[in-house]
Amino acid sequence: MHLLTAINDAFALLFSGDAALWQIIWVSLKTSFIALLIAAPIAVLAGYALATRSFKGRRIVIWLAQVSLSLPTVLIGLLLYLMLSRQGPFGSLQWLFSQSGVIAGQVLIALPVLIAFTLAAVQAADIRIAETALSLGASAWRVMTTVLYEVRFGVMAAVITGFGRVISEVGCAIMVGGNIAGETRTITTAIALETSKGDFAQGIALGLVLITFALAINALLMLAQGDARGVRSAS
Repeated sequence: MHLLTAINDAFALLFSGDAALWQIIWVSLKTSFIALLIAAPIAVLAGYALATRSFKGRRIVIWLAQVSLSLPTVLIGLLLYLMLSRQGPFGSLQWLFSQSGVIAGQVLIALPVLIAFTLAAVQAADIRIAETALSLGASAWRVMTTVLYEVRFGVMAAVITGFGRVISEVGCAIMVGGNIAGETRTITTAIALETSKGDFAQGIALGLVLITFALAINALLMLAQGDARGVRSAS
């Protein structure tokens, strides 16, 4: 009965327009989208370069990118905290316990995911795509955009996975952001805080928001993939 009451209170809280609750949601969305806007172009270019270029140390770079996928976010938060602290090399930026610091942490968390997924997508592409583009006199930039267009659903999956990783992480956000109400309190840090205080209603409400985001974004990807298959079948 206690669980049912908490769930009922969670829905009531969501539909009541509670300012504090929606501020938390806004901060999470804002920081996550900005982090992805920064990380995605860098990671897609890096993933493509790793898949198509041969250079000394390439295997080591790929290995490091893959190892980074398994690093705990709290460890990334610790390293970033040391870098952004007053005694750290980037302390002058004053990003610690600010949204800028949270975004920086999310960029570091998203980069390995985006690079690894883009690398896998480009490596799986038909090599004849690039060869045909080159034979037709396409520039290196044109070849890249052609290949990336062909593997666009893999890249989209990378972005979605990266979004899911940054919006759902808690360790780095707490260490670098400090869980400050109205500034750096995100959905996950709020869930951890409110649950520890025994306020299960807000924790469940924010959890429902996370689930809704996950379902909506993945549904959009599935629809896009379905439309693409339909077009190919018709042709």
